[in-house]
Amino acid sequence: MNLEKMFEMQAELDSRIIKEKGLEGRDLLPNTYVALITEIGEFANEGRLFKHWSDQQEPKRKAITTAGATTENATHFHCESEDCGEYSNREDFENLSEPDYDECPICKAGSVTAYREFDPFLEEYADCIHFFLSIAIKKGWQEELHVSDEIFFGFEEFGFEGGLSGLYLEMQWSLLNSRMFKDEEKKKEHFRAAWGLFLVIGVVGFGFTLDQIEKAYMDKNAVNHKRQQEGY
Repeated sequence: MNLEKMFEMQAELDSRIIKEKGLEGRDLLPNTYVALITEIGEFANEGRLFKHWSDQQEPKRKAITTAGATTENATHFHCESEDCGEYSNREDFENLSEPDYDECPICKAGSVTAYREFDPFLEEYADCIHFFLSIAIKKGWQEELHVSDEIFFGFEEFGFEGGLSGLYLEMQWSLLNSRMFKDEEKKKEHFRAAWGLFLVIGVVGFGFTLDQIEKAYMDKNAVNHKRQQEGY
C-alpha cells in the first residue's frame, strides 16, 4: 500500500472537515477513537465473524444503493463541471489521488444518494482505515503504520488462537491501550500492534489484497469528500 499517499489524502480530508465544520482548536482525538472503535464493530458485524448462531457465515460482498436517485442523476461529471467544488481540475486534485486518472475521483464517486454498486464489507474495512490514519496523523505516529509483510507469515502458517474473534478482541485491546496508557511509548507500541492485527484480519482472515485495500480506501475517500459537498 502507498501509505504516504493515503496519509496525504487523509490529512486533506480531515483538514477540509475541520475547516467546513468550524472545528478549529477542538481536541478531536477522543471522537476519532470512538469512531474507529464503532467502525471496527460495523466491520465485524458485516463480516459475521462472531455469529456462530447464524446459518449465514459469509459476509455479503455486493450491494446497490438507489436511495433518492436514478441512473440519470448518477451520471459521472468531469472535473470541468465544477462538481468537485474547490478540487476543480487535475492539478488541484494531485494530493488526493494518483495523477494519471481519466476522471476526477470525487466526480467519479457520484452522488452519495445515487445509484452505486459497491462491496459493503470491503467498504467497512476502508472506513476503519480512515480513522486509523487520522489517529496516526494527530499523534505523529505515521511510522507505526509501516509494518513488514512478515506479520502475515506466522498467522498464515499457524492460524489464530481463538479464531478471528480472538484476533479481533486482541486488536481492540491493543487499540484501547493505545489511548489509555500514560506512557507514550507504550501507546505507540499498542497502536502499531492494533494496526498490524487489523491488517492480518483483512489479508489473512478475509483474503483482501493490499492493492484491494488501497483502492477501497481511495474510493471511499472520494465518497467522503462528496458527502462533505452534499451536506452529510
